[in-house]
Parts: sequence; C-alpha cells; structure tokens
Amino acid sequence: MCEYCGCQAVAAIEELTREHDTVVDLIGRVRSAHSDGDIPRMTELARQISAVLAPHTEVEEHGLFPAMATDFPDHIAVLEAEHRRIEAVLAQAADGVPGDPGWPTALVEALAMLREHILKEQDGLFPASLTFLSPEQWDVLDAVRARSAGVTSSPGR
Repeated sequence: MCEYCGCQAVAAIEELTREHDTVVDLIGRVRSAHSDGDIPRMTELARQISAVLAPHTEVEEHGLFPAMATDFPDHIAVLEAEHRRIEAVLAQAADGVPGDPGWPTALVEALAMLREHILKEQDGLFPASLTFLSPEQWDVLDAVRARSAGVTSSPGR
C-alpha cells in the first residue's frame, strides 16, 4: 500500500492499514482455495476475514466515516454500502460451509469489491483524513478502537 502522504504515521490509520494488509493477504489465499475448488478452506478464510474486519469496520463507521461524512457524503455512503454487501457474503460462512452452490463465486466477487474498496480508502479517504480531522475527531477514532479491542486506554498518535 502507499506511504506517500504520511497518513500511516497516525496510529489509527496505521492500524487500519495493517488490517487492510492482512485482508489483502487473506484474499489471495481465498483465490488460491477457489482455484483448487477447496470450499471448506474458502469458508475458513472468509471467517478469518470477518474477524479482521469486525473491529476495523467499527473504527471506520463509528470514528472515521462520521468525521468525513460532512465533506464527502457521497463517497462515505458508497463505502458504507460496500461494507454491507461484503459483510452479507462473508456472513454466509459464519456457521460453516454455505449450502448455496453459488457462494464461492459470490465470495470471490465480493472480495474483488473489497480489494477495490481498500484502494479507495488507502488512496483517498486515509490521506484526506490528515487534512479534515480535528484532534478531537482523532481521539474519537482512538476511543472506538479501544472499545472494539476491549481495552480502556486509547493508543497514542
């Protein structure tokens, strides 16, 4: 991922980026499992992606997105809608291998959307956040991260 604007020097963005990197790795593993026809492996990887995305999405939707929505309402609405579509496909794997024979293809398509979604955030939203967020808004992101991680102290910037 990029490092041109310095946004990764902010702890909240660094953590979101680290989660993106983990998800991108898992997406590659899903693609390999799909090529091998290994649906149980795809299911397990989908659950791993969901586990990474749960706190990640919490920070974005309760910290970053509200802070950016005033200036970029349409962009934020698209990102939130993408979250819902991706989550819906991943959720089908929550209790085991989905019975829908179309699920493997739907998963691969949702993960392609997720990959593009990550690029929108990394190349647009994260760099813009450096300019648009106030210190108080960064504190909100830190507090949301702390709550989502089950800790009481917020990470430093």
